[in-house]
Order: sequence, then C-alpha cells, then structure tokens
Amino acid sequence: MADVISSKEVQKIAQLARLELTGKEVAQYAEQISAILGYVSQLSEVDTENVKLTSQVTGLSNVLREDVVEVCSNPEALIRMAPEHENNLIKVKAVFDS
Repeated sequence: MADVISSKEVQKIAQLARLELTGKEVAQYAEQISAILGYVSQLSEVDTENVKLTSQVTGLSNVLREDVVEVCSNPEALIRMAPEHENNLIKVKAVFDS
C-alpha cells in the first residue's frame, strides 16, 4: 500500500468531525482509509488519453421557470398562522448568536 494514513492523521480527521475514537478504532480506520486510498490511487494508472471529457451523460437539462412577484391578498392572515408573530412580523429563532 503506497498511500498509508497515520494514526495521527486519523485522529485529526476525527477531531475535525467531532468524533471520539478509541485507540483500536483509530488503528482500524487508519488501515481502512489506507486501503481505500490505495484502491483509488489505481485510477491514476488508467489510460484516459483518448477518453472524451464528460460533465454529464444523460442529455437532460434543468427546466426553470421565471419568478413572478405576486401580491398577497391577505398577509395578516398568513402572519396569524405562524407559531409566533409580533408587530405584523413572523418571529423565528435566531440564526446567528451575538
């Protein structure tokens, strides 16, 4: 196996993913990830010289519609249906903490 990942690298990946791994798991994942990287590295040996670049093969494309702004006939009724509202506005949980 040419591409060997170290236990230290597995621990760093686990830390970034906020995973707590045992020593046994670190060793197991280092072996498994190294095997995967070894398998993927075989792709570099494939001759793609005469292979046409492809971004998609189905021929399908997105069908989009134009956005149309419409006036709501009764916005107050919609606001009243919201779980929480205040001053004619819908209240939602904070997205960013200050």
